[in-house]
Amino acid sequence: MLLSITTTHQPATDLGYLLHKNPDRVQTTDMSFGQVNVVYPEAGRDRCTAALLVEVDPVGLVRDRKGPKGNDFSLAQYVNDRPYAASSFLSVAINKVFGTAMTGRSKERPELADLAMPFVVHLPVVPCRGGEAILRRLFEPIGYEVAATTIPLDTQFPQWGDSRYLDVTLTGTCRLRELLEHLFVLLPVLDDDKHYWVGPEEVDKLLRRGGDWLGTHPDRELIARRYLRHDRRLTSDALARLLAEDGDVEDPDEVGAAHDQEEAAVEKPISLNEQRLDAVIDQLSAAGSRRVVDLGCGGGKLVARILRDTKVEHVLGVDVSYRALSAASRRLHLDTMAPRQRERVELVQGALTYRDRRLQGFDAATVVEVIEHLDPPRLGAFERAVFAYARPGRVVVTTPNVEYNVLFETLPTGTLRHRDHRFEWTRAEFAAWAGDVGSRNGYAVEISGIGPEDAEHGSPTQMAVFHR
Repeated sequence: MLLSITTTHQPATDLGYLLHKNPDRVQTTDMSFGQVNVVYPEAGRDRCTAALLVEVDPVGLVRDRKGPKGNDFSLAQYVNDRPYAASSFLSVAINKVFGTAMTGRSKERPELADLAMPFVVHLPVVPCRGGEAILRRLFEPIGYEVAATTIPLDTQFPQWGDSRYLDVTLTGTCRLRELLEHLFVLLPVLDDDKHYWVGPEEVDKLLRRGGDWLGTHPDRELIARRYLRHDRRLTSDALARLLAEDGDVEDPDEVGAAHDQEEAAVEKPISLNEQRLDAVIDQLSAAGSRRVVDLGCGGGKLVARILRDTKVEHVLGVDVSYRALSAASRRLHLDTMAPRQRERVELVQGALTYRDRRLQGFDAATVVEVIEHLDPPRLGAFERAVFAYARPGRVVVTTPNVEYNVLFETLPTGTLRHRDHRFEWTRAEFAAWAGDVGSRNGYAVEISGIGPEDAEHGSPTQMAVFHR
């Protein structure tokens, strides 16, 4: 079986430092199921490719009694796809051969480990239970462009139809550690099988390799179930631990993706939260938006306000925190809501930085006091997920104006309004960001202020309304 990883980052041979494998020689590692080779078909300044070739010995597996049991017929142990199709054998090989790279370390060039690079991954033969649709559901939300061709059962007999095998190419920009972790977890999920017994330690392995992205993946339940070979107890344990790690909200009645008690206390004297919600509702009403998604919906305050407009047909609330969504459900009284009203609202867990098909097809998206909670390097992923992929007709974004902070008497000089804020922008910085996002994605932008306006410092909240 074969895996190739190509980068055009310059100098492209930096890939060798990241993988801890010298491009000038073939490197071979013996495994219990066969042999693993790392070679570089090309290694130049402009383009470098590392290939992982796994030679599985199915006969040796049977002799050593290390192969999977329970096959329908005895010859299946000898005649099978193991030497050719990417499966859990390939995941084990990745972990063994590229283990140091998966820890995010580069001994000779440590700065490379945190650098996002363009990568193209090619897997010539991938068994995929569920076909291309499952492949896309797994990889597109975490930022990859997916190209796949179904392999026919036999080119000489096209009437036999297609096989369950795909020729797959994945294209994306990320850190190498993230790429390897995605492949390690998702390859056996595609195959929906593993060549070894699965126990409680597999839950730890899944959370260790998927901890930074799995909790917010829209198909995390499918991933956990398949990765753990449909063991209900292990799957429940994995999901419970994922949900327990998704946030640190303290008061469920005051949760919000970006506006909790600490920030509210600073802004309370001018009732800024209510003014923000009013301004956003005014924008939605003026545009006649019928389908609205609230990204970072928190405790559901804005969702509740949107539902008051009977002309709105559907509202989707999205938040990364399971506890925030539970609080929103209680605020909205979803369990006792009238059936016709209940059909108008939906709450789902998801992240603003992952492409998600559920976010497509909306007239408007609201992002209220959320972006400042993202690490600046993740703003590009947010832009691609919302403006390039979901592409709502209108996007309303609000964020603090850091220039106004000096006017809050309870806010110490030089501090941000909330300890979880990664940044707070000046008016010029926000305008520059919004203008760049709009021009790259085909949106016109209008910027205004919310709250009392100071002649020198402007308004406490700034709002950008993007029109597609």
